[in-house]
Amino acid sequence: MIDTYSHNGEGYNPFLITPKWQVAQLNHAAEEELDAIERLDIHFLTDEAFFLVEGQAVLIAAEVDGESITYDLQLMQAGITYNIPKNVWHNIAMYKGSKVLIIENANTHLPLPNGDYDFHYLNEAQKKDLQKQVNKLINNKNGD
Repeated sequence: MIDTYSHNGEGYNPFLITPKWQVAQLNHAAEEELDAIERLDIHFLTDEAFFLVEGQAVLIAAEVDGESITYDLQLMQAGITYNIPKNVWHNIAMYKGSKVLIIENANTHLPLPNGDYDFHYLNEAQKKDLQKQVNKLINNKNGD
């Protein structure tokens, strides 16, 4: 009567998809590391909840105004659920060994028109600014 799911590989895997909602697991992969972040995501129809299972990750929320980006960064803690409301640009910087559960509307992971996401690609200056801000957050946490 009880179904079980797990994802032991790298990257994103939506593994429990119902008619209305889905659960996915995002495991550390090279493309999830801070230096590899190239873009921000947005969902127009759904919030997206994140739950750190293990490891270290920084949840990134952003307001994009032309070339200007204002970040709200959160060093995630295991056992706390974080919500990114719909229409908020976001991403996640993950460190080796990190695993995050993601809960959202069903089929959110599919591209438009059937799914619900779009991308904002960062230019080099925006990438460097994001890296600087995340590293500052991590260094402050670690007392450096």
